[in-house]
Amino acid sequence: MATFFLVIIYLAFISLGLPDSLLGVSWAMMQSEFGARLETAGLLFMTIAGGTIISSFASGVLLKRFGTGIVTFISCLMTAGALLGFHFAPSIFWLFICAIPLGLGAGAVDAGINNYVATHYKAHHMSWLHCFWGVGATLGPVIMAQFIVGEQSWRSGYLAIAGLQFVLVVILFLTLPLWNKVGGNSHGNSSEELENTNNGMYEADVKNRKPMQITGVKLALIAFLFYCGAEAAMGLWGSSFLVNVKDLSVDVAAKWVSFYYAGITFGRFITGFVTMKVSNRTLIRTGQITALVGAVLLFLPFPSTFSLVGFILVGLGLAPIFPCMLQETPIRFGKEHSQTIMGYQMAVAYTGSTFLPPLLGFIAARSTIGIFPFVIAGFIALMFWGSEILNGILKRNDLLKKKNSTVI
Repeated sequence: MATFFLVIIYLAFISLGLPDSLLGVSWAMMQSEFGARLETAGLLFMTIAGGTIISSFASGVLLKRFGTGIVTFISCLMTAGALLGFHFAPSIFWLFICAIPLGLGAGAVDAGINNYVATHYKAHHMSWLHCFWGVGATLGPVIMAQFIVGEQSWRSGYLAIAGLQFVLVVILFLTLPLWNKVGGNSHGNSSEELENTNNGMYEADVKNRKPMQITGVKLALIAFLFYCGAEAAMGLWGSSFLVNVKDLSVDVAAKWVSFYYAGITFGRFITGFVTMKVSNRTLIRTGQITALVGAVLLFLPFPSTFSLVGFILVGLGLAPIFPCMLQETPIRFGKEHSQTIMGYQMAVAYTGSTFLPPLLGFIAARSTIGIFPFVIAGFIALMFWGSEILNGILKRNDLLKKKNSTVI
């Protein structure tokens, strides 16, 4: 039963990734049909992201009141309805209307399932969960491309993705009783590791404190902000850097950027096995160092082949960081506040991916895209700084707990 339920969770994350790349793939045809300006796609993207950020912040309250199963079901129903709305939209105005529930639904699903897996399953499942998001993000453009090439219709692509989402909605509805049943019988962080959090890591009255007042939460948010800023900026501006600075052709640059995404997806698949032997903290630190080395390779005056190695290293380095930081949430801050803090982390993560890449583009447009690797290295370094300061705090608390237990 637990294995079957994991399949449902993985399917939910595939569906979460399916719509993420649709707008970029289909916008050329949508722009022509509606007579819209090029930058309208950016406004639509920010509308979706804004809804995601809002629902991520609110997810803690919603999850505590209604439970992960209900919130996931309603959120997927919202995203399916929004995608169907894109199919029928008669104007740009209606695209913006549909973008709101699309973003709101995505944020609640993301935060809810991440917290559920972090508290009920082992670390390798979190890595594989985000690997399946990559599967969805890859399949979405592939499905859309088939309809654009075959029927010359972006609307049919959205209809197909909406249909897949509605199938998941039905599955989620039929399996609602399993969320509490399977969750209560599973053993992940909720067993051995979580027993040591609330009473030892922080003050005895941690349950009575607001989540943002818990020591280290702000440092974790800094790490999430710059992680997602680096990941999104690599994907958005990597090709422009390779074409304009490394003098590669557009098609070769696109292939090299695809290796970056392949590094993330493959890296998370492998990380799932590695977490069985190596701690999350070690994987986070190793990934950050690997990504930083890859970023440094991009701005060193080496032949362009080293840039390919740099892109792959950044992808492989980033791969374990996000899922492992999510998995550490209830261990770092206690199960009592993990749902709320998970929502904060997801909201800040979306904030980083929404605003930091455009900021890089804004600065590059007024200087040179040659600043790209330096900014990426800066984002990774800031993430590394926040993470290591937090690790220092956690280590001191662990030592303090051992000292107190020895005295007792």
